[in-house]
Amino acid sequence: MRSSLANTYGQDRLPRYTSYPTAPHFSASVGEADYRAWLRSVPARRPASIYLHVPFCRSMCWYCGCHTSITRLDEPIAIYAAGLRTEAHLVAETVGVRLPVSHIHFGGGTPTIMTPETFADLVSALRYSFFVQADAEIAVEIDPRTLTEPMAEALGFSGVNRASLGVQSFDPAVQHAINRSQSLEQTAEAVERLRGAGVGRINFDLLYGLPAQTVASCLKTVETCVALRPDRFSVFGYAHIPSFKKHQRMIDEASLPDSLERHRQSEAIAEALTDAGYIRIGLDHFALPGDNLAIAKREGRLRRNFQGYTDDSAETLIGLGASAIGRMPQGFVQNAVATRDYLARIAEDRLATVRGYMLTAEDRFRADIIERIMCDMAVDLSQICRRHRWDPSSAVVDRYRLDSLIADGAVTMRGDRLLINDDAEFLVRNVASAFDAHLGRATARHSRAV
Repeated sequence: MRSSLANTYGQDRLPRYTSYPTAPHFSASVGEADYRAWLRSVPARRPASIYLHVPFCRSMCWYCGCHTSITRLDEPIAIYAAGLRTEAHLVAETVGVRLPVSHIHFGGGTPTIMTPETFADLVSALRYSFFVQADAEIAVEIDPRTLTEPMAEALGFSGVNRASLGVQSFDPAVQHAINRSQSLEQTAEAVERLRGAGVGRINFDLLYGLPAQTVASCLKTVETCVALRPDRFSVFGYAHIPSFKKHQRMIDEASLPDSLERHRQSEAIAEALTDAGYIRIGLDHFALPGDNLAIAKREGRLRRNFQGYTDDSAETLIGLGASAIGRMPQGFVQNAVATRDYLARIAEDRLATVRGYMLTAEDRFRADIIERIMCDMAVDLSQICRRHRWDPSSAVVDRYRLDSLIADGAVTMRGDRLLINDDAEFLVRNVASAFDAHLGRATARHSRAV
């Protein structure tokens, strides 16, 4: 039945639902003044999370969907890091108290493009502006091709305890097609350096649906990766949106697999990882049984945010850096996307927020449903309706979509409890979309469901 479902629903363009509503619905109606007011009302004793975006790389991978630019020079990176330190101070000053922080995530781009000294100074600035808890998770995304021994030591010295390494594929043909040459030796050396420096928790990022990729090459990559025994895998489908990311035009569309082949690749990777002892977490994450993510799943505490699946329960996420998105109890905020514009605002002692979204009661209700579907592959609609005091008869937005999924055997309804069947969990985004009141606008910027 999986192949039939993949053919029927695989071409749908849908959000990944790392937020609700998703970023295409943000607007300039929410700006700096709103963000200042929201920061002043942040609960002072509840731990917050911080995301820092570093939009620089040494070379462009053609599959990339991130906000990043290429530089060979260190000076622009140092100037940008100074901007991050200033923004952290401005945010802390606006909050008015030294806010406790339980999670810090450096994303990119390539955060480790900074010099070791610059990175250590930045973490020190965060610790000065915020109360970083002793058991806080501090995670960094890493390009193994450029990780040096001094940088690994700086990460350990700064308290980094989780690293996400981009692998994508070890197939030379795929690497050539996406302009990313990365050897097993480079990756293994990066893992060894990180573990030697005390960064004990390692994640690997893989992609399927890439040009020239096959099921066989996916399985070979997994076999190679498992030998290094990372704690987690994130396995994402490549989103080909050349109208949005112009460098993706370098990829030959004729070499991209269709939805059915993408599905085969995804399921082959999933089966190989579970056979190797990893627990499947939601749509696209896998973790060893003792990892925090696997524990959160077992205990029903799994959440979903801009970094994917997480055990982070903080209601406040502070976004620092160009294009960074923050989440407050009142809604979402996003900084200026262009690095130049971001730094100009920070230089004027202004918060860099230029757009956002103020949540309504309906948004909170639907976000709750969608998060439970994405995390648990099931949802008790009556329970959530009671919690939000919402009329159950209007919970479903797209009744035709949901009824079709039920008729095709992807979903089972037992009273008001929705359950995605085991062989259809790859359609979780399709199921979640039936409760999305904003879907239908800007769908071209979303990735294929399969």
